[in-house]
Amino acid sequence: MSCTSICRILIVTFLVALPICPVSSQSLNYAELFNEDWKKALSFVTENQNLIKEKLEDYRVSYPVAIAVVFPELVRYSALRDKIEITLLKALYINLGAEYANFSIGHFQMKPSFAEMIREKAWYAMGAKAGKLFMKKSDFADIKAYRASIISDLEDPEVQVNYLIAFIKICEINFRLKEKNDSDKIKFLATAYNYGFWNKKEEIENMIDKKYFNTTILKTTTYSYSDVSLAWYQFYINDEKQWNKTRNNK
Repeated sequence: MSCTSICRILIVTFLVALPICPVSSQSLNYAELFNEDWKKALSFVTENQNLIKEKLEDYRVSYPVAIAVVFPELVRYSALRDKIEITLLKALYINLGAEYANFSIGHFQMKPSFAEMIREKAWYAMGAKAGKLFMKKSDFADIKAYRASIISDLEDPEVQVNYLIAFIKICEINFRLKEKNDSDKIKFLATAYNYGFWNKKEEIENMIDKKYFNTTILKTTTYSYSDVSLAWYQFYINDEKQWNKTRNNK
């Protein structure tokens, strides 16, 4: 074999052995990628901004952090699919519980099991303030009435904000998040929201960069949930800076 041939083989072998570097999720333009779904999510946020801000301010919860956490779910939300799923499954949940029917509901795509756990943990994390957000389980006539109230809550975007507030308060206490900057806090909270805040801190942290979020029924391409959250947060921060700059120049 000639020296030239040997060199070619070595070069090819070297190139094949090189690791293939995946494209960073942060380099993706999610607004362009999700297109109309992203625009619909933005419209929902804009239309409900004052109401949501007012609620969050009452409990000293950051508006951009809170919206960043749920924004991927707003992108994924489908009114038609939501209506079909609720019609088919809510009676099953009310009568038999989350073990038999545990499905995402509403713009923030919360599941009944998630809501049940939020209600249970909120009293520990928030004390008497939790009473302004939720009734106690013991206040209901029976378990079916309790489950029916959860379905009713999750069908109402305004009431879903209560669960979002409690979720963030629970995580701040359980995982000591107050020392984190907004970006790190969003990455953790977004992952805990989508993956499960009942998991251990290390388990949640290990999932932060994993790509398991998708926007379609058929799971084709998946993305990092926390990256989508950060993309909206950066959009919001840049928009605020531009607005302030325009106002100051007047």
